[in-house]
Amino acid sequence: MVNDAYVRLDGRGLFGWARRAADQLATRRAEINALNVFPVPDADTGSNLAHTIASAVDEAAGLPENLWDDFTTVAQALARGAIRGARGNSGVVLSQILRGVAEAETDDGFDGAALAESLRIAVSLIDAAIVDPVEGTVVTVVRATAVAATEAAASDSSLDYVLAAAVAAARTALSNTPSQLEALRTAGVVDAGGAGFVVLLEALATQVGAELGDSERYSAGAPDLTLAAGTDPELEVMFLFTADGAAIDALETEFTGRGTSLLIARGDGEATVHIHTHVAGAVIERAFALGAVSDLRIEVLPGLPHVDRPERVLVALTPPGSVATLYRTVGAQVVEVDATTMSSTDIVGSVLTEIRRSRAGEVILLPNGMLRRRELVAVDNATHAFDQAITLVPTRRVVSGIAALALHEPKEPLATAAYTMMEAAAAMRTATVAEDLTVRAEGNTWTSDTLLAAVTSASRRLLDGGGELVTLITAEALAAEQLDALEHELGVDVVHYDGTGLTSAGLLAEIGVE
Repeated sequence: MVNDAYVRLDGRGLFGWARRAADQLATRRAEINALNVFPVPDADTGSNLAHTIASAVDEAAGLPENLWDDFTTVAQALARGAIRGARGNSGVVLSQILRGVAEAETDDGFDGAALAESLRIAVSLIDAAIVDPVEGTVVTVVRATAVAATEAAASDSSLDYVLAAAVAAARTALSNTPSQLEALRTAGVVDAGGAGFVVLLEALATQVGAELGDSERYSAGAPDLTLAAGTDPELEVMFLFTADGAAIDALETEFTGRGTSLLIARGDGEATVHIHTHVAGAVIERAFALGAVSDLRIEVLPGLPHVDRPERVLVALTPPGSVATLYRTVGAQVVEVDATTMSSTDIVGSVLTEIRRSRAGEVILLPNGMLRRRELVAVDNATHAFDQAITLVPTRRVVSGIAALALHEPKEPLATAAYTMMEAAAAMRTATVAEDLTVRAEGNTWTSDTLLAAVTSASRRLLDGGGELVTLITAEALAAEQLDALEHELGVDVVHYDGTGLTSAGLLAEIGVE
């Protein structure tokens, strides 16, 4: 059932849609990033979409409250914020979709007919902005959605009817993108920008109370770089260009042939410009010569490697923060897992992306207790399609992962090296201290008064089974004198690491004895 109060969106309803879309795109940022293999495998489409829609919401939120009921005013603010805050290809496309909403005829409110018109306008704006459009991308998805919405509005202009047709068409077009674009087909993913557009429409459906079925979660992928020719990194250049129409036309002529992914999204006397190029200096210099340049942003895009594939990499899951830094220091590639914000799909997708992008012939995976069984199964099933030998070392804790890493011998055969690491991880007895100072060690549970007391009692319990070294990771700092006293009291060596980030897993400390 559609909420009758939202059959025709007013300004507040539109703002509610934008905020809901911003929340959804922020929540699903990592999922969409993991789909990003085209045009550059830089895993930023979800981040760019989230940033762009957040900029739009911020602009509209700055309107005086007495203007929030006016649809056109809010729509123009959203479009203005998105255009000025656009990031990447996907952000520019999103800004043009919101501009389409702002330019649609809404005298009778934003209903199904207005939705269809806004999508038609968006298609025209996007086609005009993209100098060399590619099928199988968000462009294709938006175009198919506009056609379906227009057909639906011709027979029934109610918002729920047209929206249902639009969402169905967008979902179908998105599912078909791999058949249209080889990079997606090879990676086994749908288009990242198209996925973000579907999320945008689904947020509108939720806003108006339309029941259109559960939103699909998308499987992650990664580009197949194993046979790709090496390329030098390009620079992504974006800026707001203010000039007359003739200068904007000249800019397009000048930039054509100087890079790829050229977009020029025009407005009144200004344009948002985006290009991937090897000659950023010449591009920027020419832009300044032709008009006024502002909001200039330059980012380095990853090039395809010229070097051979690495023989072996170690991929470890860790909490964000100091622990991740520690693992990187000793040579591991890290997937930072924040259990408070990442879904199971996000985690699996991030692991698969890291494995695939490593390009290594051999991969040793250290889950460190941050992958549940069903997530491990999902990773295992997905990697069957990879031409990489992947071995799991069943580390149950971050601290046991450190023990395993310490014994990795790169020159040993994969099976031998992994077996040695497994033995090290299994030989370490571990304990944890939760944020409420609950200690779990050797099948026993108790509560301590302080972190130091908890660490001390846990270490003693573990040392009952013997041991010569205590490895300690704590989310809160312990003074040097406290550590010295602990070492003296236990009668063994104590190695301490900063564990900032452990709290994302609900822990204050991990202790290992070997």
